[in-house]
Amino acid sequence: MATSAFEPDDDADASGMRRGLTSYGDAGFSLFLRKAFIKGAGYTDAALDRPVVGIASTGSAYNPCHGNVPQLMEAIRRGVMLAGGLPMDFPTISIHESFSAPTSMYLRNLMSMDTEEMVRAQPMDAVVLIGGCDKTVPAQLMGAASAGIPSIQLITGSMLTGSHRGERVGACTDCRRYWAKYRAGDIDADEIADVNDQLVASVGTCSVMGTASTMACIAEALGMTMPGGASPPAVTADRIRIAEQTGAQAVQMARDGLTIDKVLTPAAFENAMRVLLAIGGSTNGIVHLTAIAGRMGLDVDLDALDRMGRETPVLLDLKPSGQHYMEDFHKAGGMATLLRELKPLLKLDAMTVTGRTLGEEIDRAGPGFVQEVVRPIADPIYPQGGIAVLRGNLAPGGAIIKQSAADAGLMEHEGRAVVFENVEDLALRIDRDDLDVTRDDILVLKNIGPMGAPGMPEAGYIPIPRKLARAGVKDIVRISDGRMSGTAFGTIVLHVTPESAIGGPLAHVRNGDRIRLSVARREITLRVPDGELARRAAESPVAEPTAERGYRKLFLQSVTQADRGVDFDFLRAPKTLGKVPR
Repeated sequence: MATSAFEPDDDADASGMRRGLTSYGDAGFSLFLRKAFIKGAGYTDAALDRPVVGIASTGSAYNPCHGNVPQLMEAIRRGVMLAGGLPMDFPTISIHESFSAPTSMYLRNLMSMDTEEMVRAQPMDAVVLIGGCDKTVPAQLMGAASAGIPSIQLITGSMLTGSHRGERVGACTDCRRYWAKYRAGDIDADEIADVNDQLVASVGTCSVMGTASTMACIAEALGMTMPGGASPPAVTADRIRIAEQTGAQAVQMARDGLTIDKVLTPAAFENAMRVLLAIGGSTNGIVHLTAIAGRMGLDVDLDALDRMGRETPVLLDLKPSGQHYMEDFHKAGGMATLLRELKPLLKLDAMTVTGRTLGEEIDRAGPGFVQEVVRPIADPIYPQGGIAVLRGNLAPGGAIIKQSAADAGLMEHEGRAVVFENVEDLALRIDRDDLDVTRDDILVLKNIGPMGAPGMPEAGYIPIPRKLARAGVKDIVRISDGRMSGTAFGTIVLHVTPESAIGGPLAHVRNGDRIRLSVARREITLRVPDGELARRAAESPVAEPTAERGYRKLFLQSVTQADRGVDFDFLRAPKTLGKVPR
C-alpha cells in the first residue's frame, strides 16, 4: 500500500505541509492528520504539494491605517499562485497608534512575539508581513528576524491628503499644527471640527514623514520590500501591483532559501541608518532599528550613528522637516530617487529580498527624472542628518533630538527648568494661567520612559503652555525620557537614558535648575553639582514600577532602555556579533 504521501521528511529537509509537524509521537500520523483537516477546506494534494507562503494579516476594524488589507491580501494570493505557491493567510495582533492604550509602543514587543511564534508554529516556507501603522512594521521585522525563515515586508501605504478651505492638509503634522492654533485661540470650535473631517482623506498611514512612513522607507532600505515598496499610497493601483509582486517573490525566496539573516546584515542596517538620517525620519526609527538589530545580535552604536549624521544631509522635502507629502514622494520616484542620490554613501553590496544587491536595484531603476521632492546632495534641506545624539550628565546613556524639525534659534540655549513629574501632573498644570513659565524656560517631563508610563508614550511632544501659546510662542525647549511622533516638530530632547523611573539623573531635576542644550556640541547638561544630585537621590529614592500579574508584569520585568531598543531582554539574540554602524 502506498504511504509516501504521509511519510514525513527529515526535519532539515522539511518543506510545505511537512514543516513543523505537531507532536503526537508519530510523525506520519501528524502529517496524515494535518492533511485530513486542511482538506476539509477543499484543498487537493496538488495544492498542498506547493511551496507554502504564510501571509501575516493585520487587518482590523480598529486600524484604519490597514483598511486596504483585504485588497492587499487578494493581490498577494494572486502573486503567490501565479508563481506556483500556496498562499495561507493568518491573523496576528494589529496595533494602531491612536487606538492603543496606554500606548502602541507598550504592545510592540507583544506583537513581535505573536508574529514570531505564529511563523514558527505553522507550516510555511516563506512569509509575507503586512504592516503599516507605526509599531506594526518594526514588530513584524523583529519577529521575523527571530523566526529566521524567508520573509518579505509589504507596507500598507500612506493615506491621501485632504483639503481645508483651499489648503492641502494631511495627518498628522497638520493635526498638531491646527490643534496648536485651536489651543492658542486662533481658530474656533467649528473650524477645528471642519479640519477634523479633512485631515485623513482615505485609509492608510500618515501622509507625512512620521514613524509609519519612516519605517516604510527603512524597510525598503534594509532590502526587506520589493523595489518601490515604500511609497505608493494605500488606495493606488501601484500599491496593489506591489502586493502581487510581493506574493510572487515570496515563492521565489522559498525556493532559493533566501532567509532573513542573508538580508538583515550589518551593511543593510547601515543603509537603513543613512536613509533614516536623509529623510528627516522619525526619532522612533532609532528605537525600532535598535530592536531589530538586537534580534540579529547587533548593537547600535549611537556615537557612530551621530558621526554618520554629520556627513548625511536631509534630502527629502517632506513634512515636518519640509513641505511635501508621501504621495508627492511617490510621484517623484520614491525610494529609487533618494537612493540614487545617496549612492556614494551606501553599502551597495547589501542583499535584498529580490536576490539582487541594493546597488543592482538602484541601477535597474534607471537614471531618474526632474523632480522637486528629493533634493540633490549638494543642495540639501538640512546640512546634517535629521537626528542628533546628545550626551551629558542629564543623559549618560544618551538622548536624541530631531534637529531638522527644531527651531534654529533654540539649538544653543540655556534656561530654567519647569518640571512636570508625570503626564498627570502635566495635564493638570500645563494650561493654568498661574503656571510659572516664560518662553526662555525649558519644560521637563519625567516618568514617561519605557518603564515609567509604562511603554514610553509619545508624550514627549509636550504642548506649549496655553498662556505662552496665546502670546504667540510657537516653540520652546522640551526634555523627557519619552518619545514623540515622527509627525511632530519642535526643539524637543527625547529618549533621555537612563529614564527617571529607574533613578536616572532626570528623576532629580527640580524647578529652577539650569539646563544647557548645545546641539552643536551634542551636549545636554544639568547645571547642578554631582554632590547635590547624589544628595537629592538619597533624600528621594526612586521606587521602580512593578505589577502583580499579566503582560504588564512581564513588560516591567523585561523591558530594556531606549539605547537597547525598548525590546524585552530575553528576545534579543543570545550572542552579540558586533556593532552598527561600523
